[in-house]
Amino acid sequence: MRLADLPHPDVPERPAGDLAGAPLPLRDDVAWLRTAIVNVAFLGAPDAGEGRWLLVDAGMPGNAHRIARAARLRYGDARPAGIVMTHGHFDHVGSLRALAEQWDVPIYAHRLELPYLDGRSAYPPPDPSVGGGAMARLSPLFPPGPFDFRGRLRALPDDGSVPGAPGWRWLHTPGHAPGHVSFLRDDDRTLIAGDAFVTTKQESALAALTQRLEPHGPPMYYTCDWDAARDSVRALAEFAPDAAVTGHGQPMYGDALRDALRVLARDFDRVARPSRGRYARQPAVTDASGVVSVPPPVPDATPWALAGGAVAIGMVVGAMRRDR
Repeated sequence: MRLADLPHPDVPERPAGDLAGAPLPLRDDVAWLRTAIVNVAFLGAPDAGEGRWLLVDAGMPGNAHRIARAARLRYGDARPAGIVMTHGHFDHVGSLRALAEQWDVPIYAHRLELPYLDGRSAYPPPDPSVGGGAMARLSPLFPPGPFDFRGRLRALPDDGSVPGAPGWRWLHTPGHAPGHVSFLRDDDRTLIAGDAFVTTKQESALAALTQRLEPHGPPMYYTCDWDAARDSVRALAEFAPDAAVTGHGQPMYGDALRDALRVLARDFDRVARPSRGRYARQPAVTDASGVVSVPPPVPDATPWALAGGAVAIGMVVGAMRRDR
């Protein structure tokens, strides 16, 4: 069976009477919100109280007000225990500074992600030659970092626990980023996967904007270690989640989710890994201080695509600076 042959589950609609801008439920105590092309998640029951909920990731630049409003609709004036990061690519940290300062809370990330979040290292360069879509072609224009959140940045606990979220654990799921993590709850098999896998073809601008449901490997243009990415998908498939929200795309549930992950894990090198490209056969080398070395870029015959997207990316960067 191929990924394309799997049935696509119905996505629950916004509950009747829900307020515009409120996050959508994944579970009674887990919700998600789309910011442009990327999702954030909220861990904690509505009205959980001060310091008894978490924000997972911080979305696109310019979305701090929208995320904060969604948090108020769900939790009132209660601040979170912190913000936990699946990873630190620009579309996941875009509103991070503004939110962390507004709430006066710590930011947690895996220790191998810290150099990209404390000013020491930029991420490995993206690969615009893979994926075949506009998002991939424009990826060299995305802000690469280094981003600097020193003063609020903390390493996730080595024991796998998630500060402020009893019952949850983090799992190191590298490949898309060196310190990428996913958040798992064993009691009901709930998964916050970040970009370890996604549910839309993120390389395509049309798919990213329309959220066309398609189980998919991590966004190709930012994935710098494909062996690690494959192993991470296999680990999540073994978890056999019953509900999952990913960094891009809509949530999936039940057998459709488990079947999609099983097929993706089994056929990863054929359906998710690019046949050629900068990192297709040779990963970026990273360590606890950041990037050590990267393979050379592959020839790319479409530099015109970069110029075509410069204005749009400039608007994103401008929004990020306003948030700061």
